[in-house]
Amino acid sequence: MSRPDPEELAEIELRKDEEPEAALPGVIRRPSAAPTAGQEPALSTSHPFYDVARHGILQVAGEDCHGRRVVSFSCCRMPPSHELNHRRLLEYLKYALDQHVESDYILVYFHYGLSSRNKPSLHWLQGAYREFDRKYKKNLKALYVVHPTNFIKVLWNVFRPLISHKFGRKVTYFNYLSELRVHLQCDQLAIPPEVVRYDEKLQSLRKGAPLPPAKTPPPRPPLPTQQFGVSLQYLKDKNQGELIPPVLRFTVTYLREKGLRTEGLFRRSASIQTVLEIQRLYNQGKPVNFDDYGDVHIPAVILKTFLRELPQPLLTFKAYEQILGITSVESSLRVTRCRQILQSLPEQNYEVLKYLMGFLQEVSRESIFNKMNSSNLACVFGLNLIWPSQGVASLNALVPLNLFTELLIEHHGKVFSAQDAGGEPGAGSAGQESGAVPSPVASPRPVCLSPLAAAGSLR
Repeated sequence: MSRPDPEELAEIELRKDEEPEAALPGVIRRPSAAPTAGQEPALSTSHPFYDVARHGILQVAGEDCHGRRVVSFSCCRMPPSHELNHRRLLEYLKYALDQHVESDYILVYFHYGLSSRNKPSLHWLQGAYREFDRKYKKNLKALYVVHPTNFIKVLWNVFRPLISHKFGRKVTYFNYLSELRVHLQCDQLAIPPEVVRYDEKLQSLRKGAPLPPAKTPPPRPPLPTQQFGVSLQYLKDKNQGELIPPVLRFTVTYLREKGLRTEGLFRRSASIQTVLEIQRLYNQGKPVNFDDYGDVHIPAVILKTFLRELPQPLLTFKAYEQILGITSVESSLRVTRCRQILQSLPEQNYEVLKYLMGFLQEVSRESIFNKMNSSNLACVFGLNLIWPSQGVASLNALVPLNLFTELLIEHHGKVFSAQDAGGEPGAGSAGQESGAVPSPVASPRPVCLSPLAAAGSLR
């Protein structure tokens, strides 16, 4: 009797996987047609991949402790195969990842929810792997597979001839979410509730009893010299009213002197041990000499880490929904709208933002050397400046968040000028700008424009 081919074998294993999972109390195996209402901002029907993106299969979940962007893929969000064009799914995956693959990133694959009803064919998977060329694989630093089953083993055997040893070392399997939490901050991950419930059932079966609630140690008061994880108000009070936190001023000063022409500035990650060591030194009020580390990307990572660890984002939770609406504003009025939104910021947030955006405009002016124009910088800093108070920013929110950040960098002189916002010329007149207030960190130079026009199509 002939052995079944890989496609048949995968189908058999997938059905075997479904049986014990379906038997778990409280677990219902059905793919979600779309994210739960309220999870994400509304997705515009003009989105080029609305038919696929509306399901919420792919999510962007901030950055890990190394400063690497985290992208998650949830099988439980995949509808039945007859309702999803898998070719369109592949095109959407490439479209979404194109925004992140120039920097280091991590992919988290939630396997729960893949069934015989919604799985793509092995032929499709093989073609998809081939289409994800070196551009996508080079900066993928880790592929985390959560809740693997026998089906994954079949896939591995099928793909083994295609997968290089180097890529294979990037794959890590986690049987439980608790194992994933060792590597990632799961509160930043958009984990579907179905996956969480399934994991809870697995944990209960493994231990024979419900898991006891985790005990959280009482918070310790911050050190007087603390720099990371404390509010801007705390930093102001502990630094004699100085609005610009010391760690921000030190890193900006160093990067201005030695990093402006470094290619890929702010795109590279750094050793977590090095980052933790520098954080500890700053928090203890000890001096840090970045020359000792021999890598100009390290202070760039420290700067992003400082922003990411603020208890409230620099642009504040209050401004999140307002910023999401920037794409619906007419292009010629967007700079004015940016100014209006920033008027509600606390004084220290406004001044820190003004200082940082002025520096990033300096970086963009050297883009012929560092390859970091205002659009590239916005992709890096968008989620470090603003995130929602609950959950994580969805993939759909990236366009307005990045556009808003790009406007702040590109039109720094106009956005942060002391002129009345009511008479503000729009973003479209940047090329004729005159009399702009210079950045607090640089003498004025000609503005280096970046293509904002693409965002105008989203109006």
